[in-house]
Amino acid sequence: MQSVGIYGGSFNPVHLGHLLVAQAAMEELGLDRLFFIPAAQSPFKPGQQPASGALRLQWLRLALAGQPRCEVDDQEIQRGGISYTVDTLRGYAARFPGAKLFYLIGADNAAKLNEWRAPEELARLAEFVAVPRPGGGQGVFPPPFRGRTLRGFPLGVSSSQIRARVQAGLPIANLVPAAVAEAIPAARVYKTAENA
Repeated sequence: MQSVGIYGGSFNPVHLGHLLVAQAAMEELGLDRLFFIPAAQSPFKPGQQPASGALRLQWLRLALAGQPRCEVDDQEIQRGGISYTVDTLRGYAARFPGAKLFYLIGADNAAKLNEWRAPEELARLAEFVAVPRPGGGQGVFPPPFRGRTLRGFPLGVSSSQIRARVQAGLPIANLVPAAVAEAIPAARVYKTAENA
């Protein structure tokens, strides 16, 4: 049976913490493939205006170059609007019939899965895998969800910290892949009016 991982998020921008999660998921879950799926717009971050979908896709492709089992899936960007996980998982269930689907989720969001769209269907379609945060606890999955928590490599870096560093004119090397560290300044994003 094929094991397929699905890693959704804003990836605004992708950073080394995301790549360490991917490595842990590949090893601990025995994944054959892992798909990174940037959201067009998260239903839980309605006020956030992420970098354009095209830029976030470009950065993910740069970050995943040379990793043959990791792929970028642009379906939520192409769909546009609010990105709902159930729509994406329906597509994966049809695309990989008989495969074991694993959906990666931040451990802090696991307890809220019943607030997501069509939770009963979500629970049937995939096993959810909590990604630990540094200093955070294990993922707690409400019924009817089944899941586990990655041991992984929790790294204390977030996309919001990286955006703040770019705004402040501080370096982001060693927080994001080298190619992404070069691409972000060239894209002229995350700047305030003062340092644009």
